Order: sequence, then structure tokens, then C-alpha cells
Amino acid sequence: MALTSGSPRDVVILGGGLAGLTLALQLRQRDPGIDVLVLERNAHPVREAAFKVGESTVEVGAHYFAEVLGLREHLEREQLVKFGLRYFFNDRSTQLDQCTELGVSRLLPTGSWQLDRGRFENFLGERARALGIDFRDAAVVRGIELGESGASHQVAYEHAGQTQRVAARWLVDASGRAGLLKRKLGLAQANGHDANAAWWRVDGKLDINEWSGDPQWRARCEPPDRWRSTNHLCGPGYWFWLIPLASGSHSLGIVCDAAMHPLETMNTHDKAMAWLRVHQPQAAAALDASGLALQDFRFLRGFSHGCKQVFSADRWALTGEAGVFLDPFYSPGSDFIALSNTYVSELVAMDRAGGPIEAHAQIYQLLYFSFYENSLTLYRGQYPIFGNALVMPLKIMWDYTYYWALLAPVFFGGRQAALPLLSRLKPAFGRGRALNLGMQALLRDWGLRDAGPAVADGRWLDQYRLDWACAMNGGLADTLDDDDFVARIDANVARMAALAAELLAAARHAHPRIDDHGLDALCAGAVPLPDDALLPSHWHAGVAPATT
Repeated sequence: MALTSGSPRDVVILGGGLAGLTLALQLRQRDPGIDVLVLERNAHPVREAAFKVGESTVEVGAHYFAEVLGLREHLEREQLVKFGLRYFFNDRSTQLDQCTELGVSRLLPTGSWQLDRGRFENFLGERARALGIDFRDAAVVRGIELGESGASHQVAYEHAGQTQRVAARWLVDASGRAGLLKRKLGLAQANGHDANAAWWRVDGKLDINEWSGDPQWRARCEPPDRWRSTNHLCGPGYWFWLIPLASGSHSLGIVCDAAMHPLETMNTHDKAMAWLRVHQPQAAAALDASGLALQDFRFLRGFSHGCKQVFSADRWALTGEAGVFLDPFYSPGSDFIALSNTYVSELVAMDRAGGPIEAHAQIYQLLYFSFYENSLTLYRGQYPIFGNALVMPLKIMWDYTYYWALLAPVFFGGRQAALPLLSRLKPAFGRGRALNLGMQALLRDWGLRDAGPAVADGRWLDQYRLDWACAMNGGLADTLDDDDFVARIDANVARMAALAAELLAAARHAHPRIDDHGLDALCAGAVPLPDDALLPSHWHAGVAPATT
């Protein structure tokens, strides 16, 4: 017999992981009087170096945690400052210092953190309770009944040895891949990106600087802390991550195109290590020699997924991995938690103010799905060129530019729900989207035609030296009025067009008959920037620049 609690709760959140707890904090900070119940299956405190993915943050997610939720003190004291995303193109190489490297020599102005997910979620749970949020860990959801015609939703769950029922005006699914509402409502949707992952953690630090005895190579970065980066070791159809955690563990993972590297070749730790010995022999040798103990191992087939609906005027929503998930290559998971949580918070606030929400639920969902679909193009169909040491660095810089030009400034400016302003930005976003679609097609075409330079070319591609890249990254924190913000977005899209024109010219230099994929028309009128303002010529020629 279920015990029924009293009056309906304002919001019940199914899942108290990263998405659910941050949503609870955001709702409570916006409205201190709101009544929020969070039901989390796992008992707290969870162990540090937990097996969850999503340890690497980038600008939007980091800004959400630090500034929107006000968690900067914890991040700076208890988590690791990230030394950017870093990429090596080194399939089957035993000399990392002889391979093409793309990364920063110094921190960019707007930074981010590596998250020990166990430590962070323990902190979030404690903070939620301190703010008066009813956070119940070790609570297992057993049934959901969605209310009709304005009636409350009903949730049955087990907690502390009893089965209980709770009524909720709002019900939010943040249960991750369990997808409680998604499964109930049949909302799962494939997205055409078929990729798998296997990941594990070891009980100590792996410092890739120690993989070389070359003092010049080691000194490229200041400080020489490559180990604090999210390091990507890339090859055809795959990449391997190394992410350090503040608890002292190191997170490791293989992500791959399902057709090129079947999951069955890496779905145990022994198999994953055997796979590494073939494709990343230097990493495998470092792990074998380290003596570090294995802490866990997980694998996931088809990790990328879509969703038919995430926000409803009937006062339910999905957030985090319960809704959509892209790909970890650029660490966008926390970004999309930030976006979806913000839209949910807006809808709840409108409803509590007595206003209609149907139109806004539809518009916010269109915006969210637009950000998701546009970001998906960075990954879908692109894994076959991931080992190309010529084209992939150009693609990565293009992808950064696209991110810094549109999505990131909108979130930093707090304008992701500012509908009148977003309407003004529609032409710029449309042109940016078209440029990106054409560029993704061009880069894939180019990458499949051209093997690029040998992996042992020693190129050092330093993002920090690109003044325009530092300016775009640093400009995210600028405070702008609406007119200046529109002007900034227009300027960003103009920079995208100039970069697209330069990349198209480089592709044509290598392959005169290559299809322009519509970029000629889109780049018409683009004003070239000064020589080397976008990409140094050595990116195309493969000449190793000075390391000073």
C-alpha cells in the first residue's frame, strides 16, 4: 500500500545527477519559495571518480556552473582547472612528440574545469539540501501517471523501506539513460550518428609530458601541464580521451564509429587494452608501466540519441541525457544541460506566474532542437576523417569558431530565451547554419580525398597564438546591450564567412575540382582578414613552427 503525501509539489525531478540537481538549484535560486522534490536512485554520498561520463566542461557549461548557479568557489577549490581541449593525430605512433598537436600553449581568457563527477554531485546534493530542496537519495521510481486536463502528475517511488506516492504540478525527467518519461511516452528517436564508447578509470595521474624526453616539446606549454587538458589521441574512425580528476584518478575512454571499430573489440578492459596496443601503443605502454589499479570499466553502444519532444505545455519536461545526447568529442554535455535547464526554469516560472506556456514550450523546444541539430553536424558522418592530420585541425578550428560565434555568446549573454532579440538574430543564425553545413560537407570531402601529412610531422598548432581565436573566446564575457550584441553576432558570422572562404581556397589548392558545397555563394562578399589572421600558412604546408 503506497503512502500518499500531502498537497502537490511544485516540481518533482526524477533523477538527482548532474542535470537534476543543477535544475533544482536553478529553480530554487530563481524562486526561493518553490517546492522542489528530487528523487535519486543512487545512495549519497556517491564515491569519487564515479563512472559517469561528462567530466570535461567547455565554456557554456562552465559558465552555467560557475556564474549562473554561483558555484565558482567549489570549482576553483575542489575541481581541476582545464588546460583546454588538446588533440594529437597519432594513430599507431610510438612518438607523441613527433605527431601533429593542436592545443593552447597558455590558458585562453574564458576557461573551464575538469569535473570529478562523484565529488561534484555530492557537493550539489549537499547544496540542494542547504537551500531547502527536498533531495531524497536511494529513492527508486516505480510508477508515473501523467495528469490530464490540468490535473497533477503522480509518481510512486520506494524510499526508506516504504512505497510512497507524490503529486506534482511539474514533472521533469532527469534520469539520464533510464529515460523514465521518454520510455513511457515513446519519445526515443535515432539521430543517424552511430558511435560507441568504452571507458574506465585508474587510481593515479598519467602525464603525457613524460612520454617525451625532448625539452623543447615539453616547454611548448606554460605551465607545462598538458596532463590537465582533455587530451584526444585521434585516428581514423576513433579518438581516445585522457581526463584527470581532482580526486587523483584519471579517466580514459575510447570513442569510435561503430562501423569502423566494432564495440566487440573493446567491450572488456582486456579487449580495450589490446585495442590500444594496436592503435595507441604509447598510451598502452604508459598504462602497462604505470602499475595504476583499475577502478571501473563501462561501455555503451549507440550513445548518441535524439528525442521527439522535451518540453510540454502539459507541465512535463526532459533534461540532460534523458532527452538528447550528442557526442563527447567537444565536451558539449554540460552545455546542453545548461540550455535545457534554463528553458525548463523559464517555463516553470511562467506557469507559476499564471501565464500560458503552450507557445513558449513550442518555441523553446524549436530553439533547443535547433542548437542540438546544428551541433550534431559537427560529428555525424565525420569520424572517418578523425585521423587526418591536415584536415582535422582545420575542422576543429572551424568547429570552435562556430561555437564561439553563435551558441556560446547567446548563453553567456543570457539571451537563449530572449525571443524578440533571437528574432532579430534569425538572419545571422541562418547564414551561420548554412556556412557550417557547407563547411562540414567540404571538410569531409577533403579529408576522405587526402591522407594529409604523415603522423610524424611534428607540427605544433597553437590556438593561443591566433589573436582572433583569443578575442572570440575572451569576448564571451563582454557585457553588451541588445544593439551591440546583434552587431557582435553579425561580426562573428562575417568572420565565419572569411574563414570559410580561406578553407575553401585551401581545399581547392589541394584538389582543384572539389565541390564547393554551396560555399562560393555563401562566402560572396566576405572580407579577407590580414595575412595569417585566421590560419597560419604552416597549417596547410605542414611546416613545424618555432616553439618559442
